Amino acid sequence: MTGTSLSTALPASRRLRDTLLMAGLLVLVVVGLAGLAAASGWDHTMAQLSRLGLIQGAALLGLSLINYLLRALRWHAFGRQIGLPPGLWRDIRHYLGGFLMIATPGRLGELVRVRWIRRETGLPLERSAPLFVMDRAADLVAMALILCLALALSAGHIAGAIPVAVLALAAAAVATNGRLMAALVTRGYRILGRWPRLFGRLRGMARTLGRFADARLLVVSILLGGLGWMAEGFAFHQLLIWLGADIGLWKAIGIFVFATLAGGLTGAPGGLGGAEAAMIALLALEGLPLETSVAATAVIRVTTLWFAIGIGALVFPLAERMSKRTVNAVENR
Repeated sequence: MTGTSLSTALPASRRLRDTLLMAGLLVLVVVGLAGLAAASGWDHTMAQLSRLGLIQGAALLGLSLINYLLRALRWHAFGRQIGLPPGLWRDIRHYLGGFLMIATPGRLGELVRVRWIRRETGLPLERSAPLFVMDRAADLVAMALILCLALALSAGHIAGAIPVAVLALAAAAVATNGRLMAALVTRGYRILGRWPRLFGRLRGMARTLGRFADARLLVVSILLGGLGWMAEGFAFHQLLIWLGADIGLWKAIGIFVFATLAGGLTGAPGGLGGAEAAMIALLALEGLPLETSVAATAVIRVTTLWFAIGIGALVFPLAERMSKRTVNAVENR
């Protein structure tokens, strides 16, 4: 599949629909947060936000950047496993550029990385697409393990955390089981009895998952992802301290990871709506005033989700331009 054919898999109407959906959800989230802020008193919420300055903001963004770079290194490690030629900067560029597409249903827009890989390395779709699956699965495993650790080390409990952690681990286990996925694809083809070419490619992707069955790679990927998400969880803990609401390191990390997982499992673009609602509710259960919960949720989402999208917006044009340059160089030989 060429870069052109991959891009046509997501026609303009689909991209427009996803954009409008994301914009609509964003408006609802902003209106919801604004309503909660108004209910608690705008002056109280603004007073909480005034506790933060440039240094605090830079620290929060820096911790988020650590997360993104560690996960980009994981993407690089996965790429080498399936035979991508050496290119650390190329892989980091692809990974960060794909963040522009985070806020698409199921984050499927991040498959744009596959197009860039195809253009720059010639690796076929069947070999490169499983990178997307492994990246999402590695995040689920790392976050589920962090959540379990937070539950073990924090006082009290987080309602619904155990089922969410189990669901995340189960989803990761199923998605990365090459034999199981191949069997499901075969079963689907037998039921439908059509689109043999599509199902053939899906079987090829499922077989590629077996390349990741390396214990050292899996340990390294979980470690990189775990450290990355821990950095953002620590940022949330620091944010609460700055807002005068220290609930403990592991409880803060647990709430952040649980809310992020819960939002993602809803399938909404970027977890919009679900993550914010879960975070505010859990902070309220810890006895935090509504103005503090709203302020903390708004700030951490801006410095994580929207910061990632901002980085993606900066890197995406560069990744697109360099991938096209590679294609043009090959065609002009």
